[in-house]
Formats: sequence, structure tokens, C-alpha cells
Amino acid sequence: MEDVFRQIIEGVGEDPEREGLKETPARAARAFKTLTRGYGVDPREVIGSALFDSPNDEMVIVTNIELYSLCEHHLLPFFGHCHVGYLPRGKVVGLSKIARVVEVFSRRLQIQENMTRAIAESIMEVVEPHGVGVVVDARHLCMMMRGVEKQNSHMITSCMLGRFRTDPRTRSEFLDLIRQ
Repeated sequence: MEDVFRQIIEGVGEDPEREGLKETPARAARAFKTLTRGYGVDPREVIGSALFDSPNDEMVIVTNIELYSLCEHHLLPFFGHCHVGYLPRGKVVGLSKIARVVEVFSRRLQIQENMTRAIAESIMEVVEPHGVGVVVDARHLCMMMRGVEKQNSHMITSCMLGRFRTDPRTRSEFLDLIRQ
């Protein structure tokens, strides 16, 4: 990967041996590996044994989970917040595990729409709740720094599964609560 970053530096007309750029190919390769560390991570392993028996059958919501990802079309960052809600079915999941699942899927090359769905489907599969709702609100540098260059634009995506999809009251309660 270092060689590729060296070629990119040369491709824009810079000298990769210049003082400020000498270590950049190695630093950029390490950074890119960090930004894409979600590959090969199994959400089941992330949640692990953090599923706990519980009689709770009321909605559980974690809001404002920060996320950073890379657009698969331009390899530019998008960043924002994810809100996740689920209706327990005899089990609740450890609070930090929801954020870790978001981290697994955000650290990949993708479009926001697919990431939102992957987060919801993963939680639905592993936790087996009555339903899951995921909303992502993000800003995309591919739209802010290039192309139409719209600085204040946000993209909001959602994925509703189970009762969040079939019961309008459940969906409304979730959306109302994440707006607060």
C-alpha cells in the first residue's frame, strides 16, 4: 500500500522524497488500514457474551453514536451519527456493543444506504429482537469538497426491521425519541 501512496503523491506532481512527504506513504498506509479495519470483523464476536436475559420488552435506544466511514465511489470520508433502537425479546445487549457494531460496519468502503441496512440486519440477526430501527445522519466530503460543493448538506438514511417496519406506532415512537 505504501508504494501506491508514493505513486499517488508522484501523480499529483509532488516529490515523495521532499522533507514533509518522506514518511507520508507509510503513514497514509497505516491510516487507511485504520479507516477500513471493519473488514473481517464478525459482529457476533463483537457482541460475544454480552447478551443478557431480561424481562424488559420496552424499546432500547442508543443515540448519537459517532461514525466515520469512506465513500466507496471517491474514497473520501463521510461522518455523522447513528441512532439504533430495538425491541428486546427476552434478551438485552450490552450498551457498548451497539456502538461497536456500528464501528464494525462504518469502517469499510461503502455507501451510507448499505451501511445503515448492514447495521440493522446484523443487530436483528445476532440479538433476535422483535424489531430494529437504525437512522444515520451523515455529511459526505465527496459532496462538500468536490462535485456540487454543498457545505451544509446532510444525508439521512434509515432501515426499519420487524415491528419497526410493520407497526407505525413503534416506528413513530423511535423517530420521536431520537429527535430529542
